[in-house]
Amino acid sequence: MKESTSKEKVLKKIRDALVNSMPPPYESVDQESSIYTPFDNELPDVTFAEAFSKVGGQFVYCANIDELNEGLNALIQQKKPENIFCAEELFSGLLNDLGITHLSDVKELNKCDASVTGCELLVSRLGTIVLSSKQGGGRRSFIFPPLHIVVASTRQLVGDLKEAMGFLKKKYGNGLPSLITFMTGPSRTADIEKTLVHGAHGPKEVYLFLVNV
Repeated sequence: MKESTSKEKVLKKIRDALVNSMPPPYESVDQESSIYTPFDNELPDVTFAEAFSKVGGQFVYCANIDELNEGLNALIQQKKPENIFCAEELFSGLLNDLGITHLSDVKELNKCDASVTGCELLVSRLGTIVLSSKQGGGRRSFIFPPLHIVVASTRQLVGDLKEAMGFLKKKYGNGLPSLITFMTGPSRTADIEKTLVHGAHGPKEVYLFLVNV
């Protein structure tokens, strides 16, 4: 009789396991509770600002819309980007009110060295900005330009990734975006000779304006 090949032996074991399945070995493991220990008197905006700043993000708190207008205008005047991309109606209107010209056609993204976008959520524990392809401008608007300016509301703060995914599933149901990005600070890599390089796979600078609304 011909001896079975290694492949056939593996497939036989898989078939046997499917027919004679074993119960989960750790049924008592709690998979629902948060993995994080609660902080005493934790403030989500402060927690986010601290975590975001540690990874090189630039955090700007705005008590109201007027402070957002002032801060956004001051940043753009300081950085002086040649072309700004913004395809989200809310922020496009804000830039228009400030007299800041910008492009909104995705085909012109290659001309832009800055972008202004919103976000889906902010994960306070990690200092992470959650973005998706369903935002105006799609996925390239927050990956291509070297300067990324994000405007968010304090109402978009959640504690951890589990809360973030729960919110997105509730918001989109079975129609989740084709891309959900968890961006923690500017792009950085040390793949080449262990030398830290910023802006290799995304924006070199990330500014987050958090508005208390």
